[in-house]
Amino acid sequence: MKDLTKGSIPSHLIAMAVPMAAGMIFQTLYFFVDLYFVAKLGDAAVAGVSTAGNAMFIIMALTQVLGVGTVALISHAVGRKDQADANLIFNQSLLIAVLCGVLTLLVGYTGSLAYVRLIAADETTVQAGVTYLYWFLPGMALQFAMVAMGSALRGTGIVQPTMVVQVLTLLINTILAPILIAGWGIGHPMGVAGAGLASTIAIVVGVIMLSIYFVRLEKYVSFHKEQWQPRVAIWKRMLSVGLPAGGEFALMFAFTAVTYWALRNFGAAAQAAFGIGGRIMQGIFLPAMAIAFAAAPIAGQNFGARQPERVRETFKSAVTMCTGLMFVLMLLCQWRPDVLIGLFSKEEAVIDIGSQFLHIISWNFVLSGVIFTCSSMFQALGNTLPSLYSSMTRLITYSVPLIWITTQPWFHLDHVWFLSVGTVILQTIVSSLLLQKQMRTRLSALGPAPVRAEVSAPPAT
Repeated sequence: MKDLTKGSIPSHLIAMAVPMAAGMIFQTLYFFVDLYFVAKLGDAAVAGVSTAGNAMFIIMALTQVLGVGTVALISHAVGRKDQADANLIFNQSLLIAVLCGVLTLLVGYTGSLAYVRLIAADETTVQAGVTYLYWFLPGMALQFAMVAMGSALRGTGIVQPTMVVQVLTLLINTILAPILIAGWGIGHPMGVAGAGLASTIAIVVGVIMLSIYFVRLEKYVSFHKEQWQPRVAIWKRMLSVGLPAGGEFALMFAFTAVTYWALRNFGAAAQAAFGIGGRIMQGIFLPAMAIAFAAAPIAGQNFGARQPERVRETFKSAVTMCTGLMFVLMLLCQWRPDVLIGLFSKEEAVIDIGSQFLHIISWNFVLSGVIFTCSSMFQALGNTLPSLYSSMTRLITYSVPLIWITTQPWFHLDHVWFLSVGTVILQTIVSSLLLQKQMRTRLSALGPAPVRAEVSAPPAT
């Protein structure tokens, strides 16, 4: 456990954000490894594997519910120096992870065929997609255990072990993908099945490695089988924080779907440009997002320790770092957005549209840094509903006007990007006002910290 209620808050932010950013980057690369090798099998194989990318949105939303609830409650318990409650929350999160994993397998193996047929273009793609999902489903199910253990460590202020495991799982997947997909060295290519199996094996190894870490090295939170009986009160506490966060993730998916729908009449080049530009944004946002994510356990521990001034200082430091970094990224996209788009496409139309997209949308970057930080602070305060309301505000004020604009004869592509900028400005205002209200209400209600006997904290692991 790392006590984040003492010491320099900017130092804590940097110490946690650096390994978190590295882990997030490697996690982002995970899916592209499979896609790279599968691309050599043909269009049907690529389309089939891409269906799993859509299914992963559901898994990621559910793991977000589990992860956010676990981080918030464990960080509060650590701040209160209540190790018993932290252990109970951790073990209950593992129980939820097991149940979600079993449900994933049941729904996946019974519904994969119907799901893929809904979105696949032909029977060959259907077969490729179902085959991939069947082999990847165990890995998807185990994601819940990975998230539960990683979130517990983040709540206690420890992030390096999770980052190391993420890097190693990516390396394992990268090594296994050509062996299992193309049959390198074994002479028995498995095709898309090998892609799914490679990812599953990598995740299995990751879960085993994190489990060994908890058994041998982690001392503050650990496995306790006697705490695996369902505790409804704990589940309610976790879900009250986690469910809105999962809903917020689902709204992001809806926002992207509405944008693709609006671009349909501009052709494949416009949709490709938006897809590439969106991926670039996700990639360059990762360092700023890591800083924002690091703010949650830091502010959470200090909230649990009843130190309101350190909670406020965490927000100020995190928002300053995030917006400063996003300003630099904005300048990059204002300067040569065509270079960034050109890394992924050589088609002139895609580069032109993508460059226009990044040039306009980059005015959002600094504001997005504020939104990221506010969202993380809502998690730290144990109330993520305001963050969900903020995202709903943006989705409504974006999608309703956009649907109307698409019916007008003067509708142009850049209207989509300018509308997005306007709605981010509104979301920033809403998020900031809601956070100010939450901080006034919750921090003023903390009262003085209880007097406790000094207990030496276990060494950081």
